[in-house]
Amino acid sequence: MSKKLLRKDLAEQAQQILEACPLIPVISIQQPEHALPLAQALVDGGLRVLEVTLRTPHGLKAIREMRQAFPQVWVGAGTVLDPEQFDQAVEHGAQFVITPGITRKLLKHGLEAEVPLVPGIATVSELMEGVALGYRHFKFFPAEVAGGVAALKSFAGPLPEVRFCPTGGIRKETAKDYLTLENVCAVGGTWLTPADAVQASDWGQITEIAKASLEALP
Repeated sequence: MSKKLLRKDLAEQAQQILEACPLIPVISIQQPEHALPLAQALVDGGLRVLEVTLRTPHGLKAIREMRQAFPQVWVGAGTVLDPEQFDQAVEHGAQFVITPGITRKLLKHGLEAEVPLVPGIATVSELMEGVALGYRHFKFFPAEVAGGVAALKSFAGPLPEVRFCPTGGIRKETAKDYLTLENVCAVGGTWLTPADAVQASDWGQITEIAKASLEALP
């Protein structure tokens, strides 16, 4: 019996999403009323992919609201830890799912899902497990702690076909270092949504951070 692999349509959609914008904000909604103005500020700054984490109880509702308000951008769920959260995110309109790490259950669940899974990996062994199931796009997390640019250069040797979205400890000043690598198609980060600016509802500052971060790229 042949092994079940990731469907071609899901792999192509993962590629389309990660290539839609080089910067992906990692959004954690602490107050539900912040969801739409924050998304508007990021879109005004030129971002076209929004990752809403499920670290707070407001994440799922925020995904639904953003999908309805901003049909022109990709909205997905981050920090998804199990298949149940995966399904909840899809039910609320998530167009992609990103995990901080992998489990066999999550990888298999992503093979038959309605939206693409971008699994999180930190080691070559984890990467090989995902590649064996047909995955070619991964989140590299926590990027800075797990070896940063040097690690991704090393991954390119044995697995040149794999593409990454590194996240974790990356800043505006270092994002360009990752995006110069051939195997990096986007970079994720929380620097795009600083907590103090969000708490103060300083949406203009958020927009300027997004614009300046895009302009700083090679």
